[in-house]
Amino acid sequence: MSFAPPLPDTADSAPSSLDAFARQALDDLDARALRRRLIDTARGPGPIARRDGRTLISFSCNDYLGLSDDPRVIAAGQEALARYGAGAGASRLVTGNHPVLAALEARLAAHKGKDAALVFGSGYMANLGIVPALVGAQDLVLVDALGHSCLFAGAQVSGATMLRFRHNDVGHLRDILAARRSRHGRALILTERVFSMDGDRAPLDAILEVAAAHDAWTLVDDAHGLGVVEAGARAPLEMGTLSKTLGSYGGYLCASREVIDLMTSRARSFVYTTGLPPASAAAALRALEIVEAEPERAARPLALARRFTARLGLPAATSPIVPVLVGAAEAALALSAALEARGYLVVAIRPPTVPAGTARLRVAFSAAHEESQVDGLADALRALGIGPQVSPET
Repeated sequence: MSFAPPLPDTADSAPSSLDAFARQALDDLDARALRRRLIDTARGPGPIARRDGRTLISFSCNDYLGLSDDPRVIAAGQEALARYGAGAGASRLVTGNHPVLAALEARLAAHKGKDAALVFGSGYMANLGIVPALVGAQDLVLVDALGHSCLFAGAQVSGATMLRFRHNDVGHLRDILAARRSRHGRALILTERVFSMDGDRAPLDAILEVAAAHDAWTLVDDAHGLGVVEAGARAPLEMGTLSKTLGSYGGYLCASREVIDLMTSRARSFVYTTGLPPASAAAALRALEIVEAEPERAARPLALARRFTARLGLPAATSPIVPVLVGAAEAALALSAALEARGYLVVAIRPPTVPAGTARLRVAFSAAHEESQVDGLADALRALGIGPQVSPET
């Protein structure tokens, strides 16, 4: 008879090299005010957040139309949950294509004016799969310098030559393509319709014109534009998320039928992962129907953002996202804490999410916010030294 050896007594042992590494890394993050911590926070209804026994008005949520707790969206998710169960079971290529996902993809494609769509597990997973499915070691990827992390991650996984072009600088993009395009087989441009940390919008018409002149393909990440800021040109590759305006979870790509069929075979983050739960797809589908049926709701977040920027004397908002630049990470944390003490949740955004020296408060507006809540936040910021110190007429 054999017995397993006893487990070592580690109560008084020295920390492993792994733990020592983690502790040193955490100490370094603490020293630079860059450590992240999870804080238990309950959401809803509307823009309400509950944290440490206090009720706050949240301006740190991407639920731009307040659809995550809309009764119609909840009912659609509940019905699908009761009918189809909690999970998809496996990859859609193994278990089969769920009819709710097929219906959602058809609606997304029609919304974007494309032939077809493909739903992924998240927006991040979408870009991890899309980019390597289109380009490889002999190709070129050009990414806006302020693009989301997942755009850079997808480019890095692809093995293509990756270059950054200055944020929204079409001239710089043109110069890079003129100098480098002939050295590579395929070229892909990655940008966002609405930039997640600055709230500004890409000059898509000009980017698409440059792309066409150099036979480059353009992917637009529309995570923060869908349903709220979509007017204008469409790119050949329109991707985004179901987790923001649509209040659910998942990611998608809308493109030609040929491209979508290629993704079904070659996008590894689609092929080798479990499909989206039917309840998430059903909730997103109902939310998209509401977006299309209620344009007045879609217009409200931008209107509120512009009310806020006018009250604080900031440049007029062009999306529901308004950055309040602070500079140092410590100062951004202090300003966020001061607002929380006044009843507002506006989380500080620090490097590496934003460039060094540009820590900020990222203020996100929702159709669920009331004008009085927006004015209250602006007044609180003014009292803390942000913006004009005399209330403008409103």
